[in-house]
Amino acid sequence: MASTSVKVVLLDIEGTVCPISFVKDALFPYALKALPATLESQWDSPDFAKYRDAFPPEYSASKDAFAAHVRDLVERDVKIAYLKDLQGYLWEEGYVSGDLKTPLFPDVTAKLSEWRQRGLRIMIYSSGSVAAQKLLFRYTDAAPTSDLTPQISGWFDTVNAGLKTDPSSYKTISSTYPEFSPSEWLFLSDNVKEVDAAIEARMRSIVVQRPGNAPLPPEVPQRLQVIETFESLDDDLNARAS
Repeated sequence: MASTSVKVVLLDIEGTVCPISFVKDALFPYALKALPATLESQWDSPDFAKYRDAFPPEYSASKDAFAAHVRDLVERDVKIAYLKDLQGYLWEEGYVSGDLKTPLFPDVTAKLSEWRQRGLRIMIYSSGSVAAQKLLFRYTDAAPTSDLTPQISGWFDTVNAGLKTDPSSYKTISSTYPEFSPSEWLFLSDNVKEVDAAIEARMRSIVVQRPGNAPLPPEVPQRLQVIETFESLDDDLNARAS
């Protein structure tokens, strides 16, 4: 096996391991569709109370105000913890029932298995809650085993790490595992600002440009490594020359 300095692969989700369209066109609409019935049946239940009470008081005082605030946040794509936690709760029923299933890019499942066999740690960092991340990887279209959570060693979101465009978030993540230096981490993401933040925190990082992602500015490939598939990573986890 070729030697490599990378010991941990840190993965973004949306636009990196699964299409952006799954989140925008399937997950977000499902949560909005499920919300009214959930509010009617669970508003006063202890299970739902922790999600309701995490919202600001002016929105958690009534079902109508709550629902309107959720719709507004989703429409503006606001990445705030109490919304992400609620979405994870609403998605769980859809995953369990089979209405939701994560469509992974074709190269993802095999690469996760290969990296694990090579002894690499695989971790996730997404703006979605850790609970939602685990659902996404538990219910996938991978075969023969759809549950990929055993492949994942760690989970990070904006609550336990911080905002993904802030270099201090990546320092927080790497400090959680002091046995690995920041330079032994590789962060893969479709978001250039996130990649820049990871590099500023001394991690290695590569831009992932998948089908359906927004076009990259022309200057990005001039200063950053860019790949279209995980298959484009060599044994040392550098982007292969095109």
